Amino acid sequence: MISIKDQILNIRQKQQQDTEPDREPLLNTENYNKMVKMNSQTACSTDVGSMEDLMQTSLKQGLSSKEVTHRQKLYGGNDFDVGEETPIWKKYLMMFKEPMIILLLVSGFVSICMGQYDDAVSITVAVIIVVTVAFIQEYRSDQSVAAITKLVPPTCFCLRDGEWVDFLAENLVPGDIISIETGDRVPADVRLFEAIHLQIDESSFTGEIKPAKKQTGVLSASASLSERNNIALMGTLVCSGKGKGIVFGTGVDSEFGSVFQMMKEEEPPKTPLQKSMDQLGAQLSTYSILIIGFVVFLGWVQKRRIVEMFTIGVSLAVAAIPEGLPIVVTVTLALGVMRMARKNAIVKRLPVVETLGCATVICSDKTGTLTKNEMTVTDLVLPDNRKAMVTGIGYSGHGEVMIDGVAASEFTDLSLTQLVKTGCLCNNASIRNGSLHGQATEGAIVAVGLKVGLIRLGDEYTRVDEIPFSSETKWMAVKTKKTWAYNNEAEEVYHVKGAVERVLDKCRTSYHDGGSVVMTNNKRKEILDAAHQLASRGLRVIAFAHGKDLSNLTYLGLAGIIDPPRRGVPESIQVLQDSGVQVKMITGDAKDTAVAVAQAIGLKVTEQRNVISGEQLESMDCYELRRVIEQISIFYRVSPKNKVTIVKALQELGHVVGMTGDGVNDAVALKCADIGIAMGKCGTDVAKEAADMILADDDFGTIMSALAEGKGIYYNIRNFVRFQLSTSIAAISLIMISTLMKLPNPLNAMQILWINIIMDGPPAQSLGVEPVDSDIMKRKPRSVRSPMINTYLILQVLTSATLIVLGTLFIFWREMADNIVTPRDTTMTFTCFVFFDMFNAMSCRSQTKSIFQIGFFTNKMFLYAVFGSLIGQSLVVYCPPLQAIFQTEALSFFDICTLIALASSVLVLDEVRKFFRRRYQRLEIRNRKYKLDIV
Repeated sequence: MISIKDQILNIRQKQQQDTEPDREPLLNTENYNKMVKMNSQTACSTDVGSMEDLMQTSLKQGLSSKEVTHRQKLYGGNDFDVGEETPIWKKYLMMFKEPMIILLLVSGFVSICMGQYDDAVSITVAVIIVVTVAFIQEYRSDQSVAAITKLVPPTCFCLRDGEWVDFLAENLVPGDIISIETGDRVPADVRLFEAIHLQIDESSFTGEIKPAKKQTGVLSASASLSERNNIALMGTLVCSGKGKGIVFGTGVDSEFGSVFQMMKEEEPPKTPLQKSMDQLGAQLSTYSILIIGFVVFLGWVQKRRIVEMFTIGVSLAVAAIPEGLPIVVTVTLALGVMRMARKNAIVKRLPVVETLGCATVICSDKTGTLTKNEMTVTDLVLPDNRKAMVTGIGYSGHGEVMIDGVAASEFTDLSLTQLVKTGCLCNNASIRNGSLHGQATEGAIVAVGLKVGLIRLGDEYTRVDEIPFSSETKWMAVKTKKTWAYNNEAEEVYHVKGAVERVLDKCRTSYHDGGSVVMTNNKRKEILDAAHQLASRGLRVIAFAHGKDLSNLTYLGLAGIIDPPRRGVPESIQVLQDSGVQVKMITGDAKDTAVAVAQAIGLKVTEQRNVISGEQLESMDCYELRRVIEQISIFYRVSPKNKVTIVKALQELGHVVGMTGDGVNDAVALKCADIGIAMGKCGTDVAKEAADMILADDDFGTIMSALAEGKGIYYNIRNFVRFQLSTSIAAISLIMISTLMKLPNPLNAMQILWINIIMDGPPAQSLGVEPVDSDIMKRKPRSVRSPMINTYLILQVLTSATLIVLGTLFIFWREMADNIVTPRDTTMTFTCFVFFDMFNAMSCRSQTKSIFQIGFFTNKMFLYAVFGSLIGQSLVVYCPPLQAIFQTEALSFFDICTLIALASSVLVLDEVRKFFRRRYQRLEIRNRKYKLDIV
């Protein structure tokens, strides 16, 4: 086995031999193969220098674009091949395995054996048509669901050609240098060479709940996966700190890749709605088969042709059993997901679409969701209580810091300089060419530094250590020392920023005229009063301090940062509250800031009843919290633990909870909520991973659009169920009644199968894409426990089915006056049933609104489907080849008009029902208001 040292020597020899100015990539194919075989076991036992040489990269420059292109050709993308898809022809043939299709084929074979070749041809054609329609439906479902997986591509921060760039993680190759920090998802297997307070959640690999602390030293090759602390594995989540590393494993060559190879064999679980539809389908199938069996048995008792009754029974089973239910549910949900994506709401899992329509509470993070997250420092309060006004907006140096009406700079006011200097040093954001790289709050502070002229702090000071901000401590600290010192004993100073109360707890002195004075109780009260005044104006308040000891700091001042409410948020909150959805604001800000923002966005706030802090939450027991939580509108100074407590308390009261968040501290609450909603722009990878839905524009108004879409999808599925049930019951009842009355069968097997195509085909599925009703948000959230098929829906189904059966039997009885069944008789009956289906589908577009209210042309897919079905019916009636298959004959214009007039009765009756339903609802609302007025 060739040692790593020998491999490095071989590579260096190759470099010396290759002296052409425009040479090929440094590694030959053999050495590329050696690289690709490196795993985490080998990487953890290799020192950083050897890794750099072996991977032929540079820690300071990264890979060149040319080298990356070559490596991508050898290794492919940093993604996973889901394997070869089943060929379309094979998928099509697999459709013939369905039990009902097999029964039809058996029926055709029996017909051939008995010399009834016409029936055999008809059955064969019918089978091909039914299988083709089902195949198209399922293919459409698969394509819709597959498109969803491409909506949220992961990104990474990588060093290429000496510059740090942000691009899709799928473009990484072995040898790339990447940077990771709090909230990121590790994009590939990485050998770390820098780790600053870096902790990574590796529970998906190791099962350890506690995050792993990372370091950069060399480990033994015998170290277990959980002990390889100098390795960051693909797919794990950075909980805190930051680091850099060399990519050595991408795609299937990573540790996650080996897991993926096993994982891809698993079938994805069905959604709850699909499961309920499967259960409904199974129940209806059982009832249908029992009835159909009775019909066949009765026909046999009446000494009818057994082959004819068997064929009709099987055809009726195919038409009656709602095998299209799961497919339509999946397609409707998937198309809804795609429509939401166009509205900037990216749904990661189909069940969320169903859950959205049930949400009763939205717990919303303030920053970036209810507000713009465009932070700008507007006020500074210096240690001597002087006020400074900051002009200019945006992440740039345009603007000034005004003290007593005079522009100040780093040279004119020492107190101001110390405050802003600490703010810029205790900071991980940067502003380049007017673009912010980092968090918005830190960017606003850096902008103040640019306005006062502090632009070279990065060169003047060297960062020695960093204590990252956490939701528990609510402060951040950075230890620095002068870069150019005259001796090696340069002072190391902590620069701290954070919540006012937490920073003041660490301060023993206050800055004054280049020195410091003792912090008195009166001074603390003065500072807290100043912070209160800023917060009461809706500003986020941050305190600053510095010192050699974290427990003995010098107070430097306050900054007030404005984050104005987003446009349209007050209107959205009003609509949600009117529809019965509670909105609760959760923030880490102080009480005054939280109340000011809540009032600006329209939340009703009474401080004694509607506002509570995280500390108060922790002091409550479960019973007390459940008793008051529904009245609370604002939760301030909350921790990640508090957020989970809030979500669980609401769920215990029976609420369906939507939770928004963007940070690592929000991840647990997002996971616990019924609907976790992460921010797409400012959200961390941890939050996006934990969430069920991502707001691409970070806009609260998008949540309302998503809720409306979720409600609309549910009602569309309900409309489809109503249509399919009414048609199934009508088809079964028509044959059963005819058999009981000893009448000839009004429909033959081919005609029944054609009706099945219409029932499960485009007209039915087009109901699933009905546009969302404009009044949908006025309806209260539906209960998750309420069944889809309630008493009212059953009455609608039975009413429509009864009218279809009576109308079709009337035509059949009238045409069969001579007691002889002719092709004209069955054609009239068949066409009558199809027309009834079309008008019934039209009435099913809405449960409450008239067709004149929703409009004839609002659902173009429905129009295309109905138009296509009518053309198909015309071909069946007037095209000679199809006439022979379906046993039909041409009808006159008067016949068609008669059938349309009769079939439209199902629409007219439904319009009358909706009219009285709307009138009853208006009277009910009026009576409710009258009772409220009396009270």
